[in-house]
Amino acid sequence: MKLELRGITKRFGSLVANDHIDLVVEPGEIHCLLGENGAGKSTLMNVLYGLYTADDGIILLDDHPQDFRGPGDAMRAGIGMVHQHFMLVPVFTVAENVMLGHEPTKGGGMLDLKTARERVREISARFGFDVDPDAIVEDLPVGVQQRVEIIKALSRDARVLVFDEPTAVLTPQETDELMAIMRQLKESGSSIVFITHKLREVREVADRITVIRLGKVVGEASPTASNAELASMMVGRAVELTVHKDAPKLGDEDLVVENLSVIDPLGQIVVNDVSFSVRGGEVLAIAGVQGNGQTELTEALIGMQPQVRGSITLGGEQLVGRSIRRILDEGVGFVPEDRKVDGLVGEFSIAENLMLDRANGAPFVKGGTVQRRQLDEFAREKFAEFDVRAPGIDTPVGRLSGGNQQKVVLARELSRDLALFVAAQPTRGVDVGSIEFIHKRIVETRDSGIPVIVVSTELDEVSALADRIMVMYRGRIVGIVPGDTPRDVLGLMMAGEHPDGEGVAA
Repeated sequence: MKLELRGITKRFGSLVANDHIDLVVEPGEIHCLLGENGAGKSTLMNVLYGLYTADDGIILLDDHPQDFRGPGDAMRAGIGMVHQHFMLVPVFTVAENVMLGHEPTKGGGMLDLKTARERVREISARFGFDVDPDAIVEDLPVGVQQRVEIIKALSRDARVLVFDEPTAVLTPQETDELMAIMRQLKESGSSIVFITHKLREVREVADRITVIRLGKVVGEASPTASNAELASMMVGRAVELTVHKDAPKLGDEDLVVENLSVIDPLGQIVVNDVSFSVRGGEVLAIAGVQGNGQTELTEALIGMQPQVRGSITLGGEQLVGRSIRRILDEGVGFVPEDRKVDGLVGEFSIAENLMLDRANGAPFVKGGTVQRRQLDEFAREKFAEFDVRAPGIDTPVGRLSGGNQQKVVLARELSRDLALFVAAQPTRGVDVGSIEFIHKRIVETRDSGIPVIVVSTELDEVSALADRIMVMYRGRIVGIVPGDTPRDVLGLMMAGEHPDGEGVAA
């Protein structure tokens, strides 16, 4: 089926998310929609899927205009979407999830689960998915859950498939398997729209590439284009993609974590008896698929987890049991994985956000009164040093782009005397140009002799920054390996395989 979008425009108030976008996807083609987070890719696909109604423009399937009033209309027309965050009911079986919304019935209106199971087996056999229709979804690995999403779409005879950032939660091996599945779907005649910001994946699987920047199509590219060329189109300027760093000059074991466990509010052990250390002047990168204890571990380091067992010492001082305020005062800089929830106050100005760690005394507060002259002078200095793009230091931080918001967090955290720097997902939702800047600052922090922990689900980022890599799986440490460990080895570790090949981690 041929898909054509003509002049699609979508506004949210004064914001133009899609600005007269044209796109053509031919039958049996993998067409990649490449752009930074916030460029308008997902908005465009939500218009295609009937979740949004375009303000202008038209959708055509095999040259026939469409008028989608909701996802049901799009699905009936032959469009399927595999979302970044799976739309599955965890406690249902595969067959039950696949039949949701178009349940087959038999005499008396009873659900026909047998037909649903047969449909799952038929699609699985056709594409080699190896999915058990009676398996409970929450018991399946993430990569298999994604196959269930694909089976759902194919069971409704989708001929145009949209993959929205589909590799965000996959290991490298699962990503490779997904690429193979996409090629199979292409060979079967399906039209595929592949939304991503990962240059490696684009060049590996796309037939054609359309680049979107700030809601507009800025050009098309061939998969033979270099990463630098694609990045330049995405950002609008030349970008340095390589992280340059010298060999580490290692200091003492400043941070020592011993037998640390974290228990969540439901009583589940989410970090299970982990021990490691970080030396001054090195970057320890923590890798793993999202949801394997990395978030809870970093929050334990900063005192945000209430139920913690074990020991965390920084420079010989015990941190377990201390308040967040006291841990910050010990010199811990912290970039949270969700800057909007834990890192910034959107209604506050840039200047006010820059003083959040030091709002209880000198130099910015005296006698309970904010010292505006000192704060403004400091804010203007950091505004320039960290290249924050905004009208000025009084701009509410909630109005900034993701990259500029992250620069404000970094400026605040790196402007104190640090004994440890922890950065969780430091470039999530950040444009390529800002990624370049953030990586440089992390390396500079490491080179100043400070121990650095970076948590990232982006394996390219882990490999670029790490001196050592610690891989977590189901709350445990699978292994700690050198920073130049190959991607395929890291991928196996992310799936629970020990680096020495002794089997799956408990």
